Amino acid sequence: MALASSSPSSRILPRLSSPPASPSASLSPLPPRATRRPRRYSRFAVRWEGRLVAPRALLGGFEDADAAESDDEEDADAVLRPLEGEDVGLGLDLHAPPSGPERWDVLGLGQAMVDFSGMVDDEFLERLGIEKGTRKVVNHEERGRVLRAMDGCSYKAAAGGSLSNSLVALSRLGSSRSTSYPKLRIAMAGSVGSDPLGSFYRGKLNRANVHFLSKPVEDGTTGTVIVLTTPDAQRTMLAYQGTSSTLSYDSDLASLVSKSNILIVEGYLFELPHTIEAIKQACEDAHKNGSLIAVTASDVSCIKRCYNDFWDIVANYADILFANANEARAFCELSSTDSPMSAARYLSHSVPLVSVTDGVQGSYIGVKGEAIYIPPPPCVPVDTCGAGDAYASGILYGILRGSSDLKGIGLLASRVAAVVVGQQGTRLRVQDADKLAESFAHHLDNLEFCSDIETDHVSNF
Repeated sequence: MALASSSPSSRILPRLSSPPASPSASLSPLPPRATRRPRRYSRFAVRWEGRLVAPRALLGGFEDADAAESDDEEDADAVLRPLEGEDVGLGLDLHAPPSGPERWDVLGLGQAMVDFSGMVDDEFLERLGIEKGTRKVVNHEERGRVLRAMDGCSYKAAAGGSLSNSLVALSRLGSSRSTSYPKLRIAMAGSVGSDPLGSFYRGKLNRANVHFLSKPVEDGTTGTVIVLTTPDAQRTMLAYQGTSSTLSYDSDLASLVSKSNILIVEGYLFELPHTIEAIKQACEDAHKNGSLIAVTASDVSCIKRCYNDFWDIVANYADILFANANEARAFCELSSTDSPMSAARYLSHSVPLVSVTDGVQGSYIGVKGEAIYIPPPPCVPVDTCGAGDAYASGILYGILRGSSDLKGIGLLASRVAAVVVGQQGTRLRVQDADKLAESFAHHLDNLEFCSDIETDHVSNF
């Protein structure tokens, strides 16, 4: 994969005032628009259907800290005490970390939320009037009511949020000692309060080798998400936004963006007040500095509420789009009976690389109006929470390692997701990341060998 070499002025065009028209039954290519930024498919190294586009190396990797811890979660009781008015410190540094490396491989821009995750039954949800399988934004009182109802249940606290799940998995894949690759440098910018939960969040990410670079908001409150998983592995989420609903694009964040090879923007930010302009400014600066931009769809309700804002960013800036089947259909305004393959094909007319997941049915990678099917690996689901986040980390890892095989990248991503779905908790464990990274390294070695002897290769990764 390569960074574009075009001049900054040729990359920034006026933004779309509205999203493109919905696809017709034949899913014909989008009509030309003078305002749309030209798509640069050559930015990706693609080996697909026997055609090879020679890759150009992504800018460097950098040595990282020691291997991340394998246990991300803590008993929720100790973390919750500060919420109940007790003066309990968590012993974690609230100050901003050192300035970091010359460049970051990936900078994530998203919500910083502490997750409280537990197993409940359907009766629990019915008793509290919570619709199963949904995501709802709650206020302080509603959060307290649910946490009190969970008293006596077994549940854990973790530095969560959709984006941080992806970044931790990516960092662990990129820190594997089972490969000879340079370790990836991963960072995140977001908003946490100066409360104990903010300290907890920052410390957990830093120990997982994801450098959380934003300073705490003075007198702010850190956001939380209550994740309730039922025995059928369905998740229900209740989000309390707190300070995570604020994000300003200041000189510090601008400096971080200018030193990043990939900027990934979490879709949940689109529904928060005063964040859209910050997202646009970050994307502008990222393109001016030759960075790739990835956007996560995050949630169907986010897309529907912020449809024009999403398309403004996706059509004019995004090089990579991550979505599940329902989110992809929402982008295209397709019905639930339309196939995710159709959505992937349609979206790939606007975005160079589109990733669409469809649960146990597999996934698709859309490129140039076509879609590559990725079959799912065998998996016994335990907890579906974090599956899409894990999948995204696999895609990014394959790209950062310079792979030219999209099918192989997709198979890696599906295996990362399957590992996370087969466990309780949203984080890819260190030992699993090592095995996946080693397997993918062997896959890349085989590709290089086949290329050297000029033999067509069909990926079996």
